[in-house]
Amino acid sequence: MKELQLKRQRQNLRRHRARGGIIGTSGKPRLSVFRSNRYVYCQLIDDLNGVTMVGVHSKSIAPEKNVNTEVARTVGTTIAERAQEQGVKRVVFDRGSHQYEGNLAALADAAREAGLKF
Repeated sequence: MKELQLKRQRQNLRRHRARGGIIGTSGKPRLSVFRSNRYVYCQLIDDLNGVTMVGVHSKSIAPEKNVNTEVARTVGTTIAERAQEQGVKRVVFDRGSHQYEGNLAALADAAREAGLKF
């Protein structure tokens, strides 16, 4: 139990360091990514108003699959398309407590290719 508590404390410290100067506005919202062992969740958040503008998760795209690079790319393109429907072209990327590699990098690259600017 003690190891799990330490793991969560370290994860929270990483998350707070990554979020240090990141603030989303309505013109340039925060693209927040959360990755669990099975799914990936992605939101556009306006921190000034406390509003989630758009949300996408891999449950709705591929509910039977675990998170892999292909599913992460699909989530990235979907969030970019829905953001452009809302009139959003520029975002601030929030990686959370995860390193920028693997599925997280694939999601970000797909969002860039679909038209979002970081």
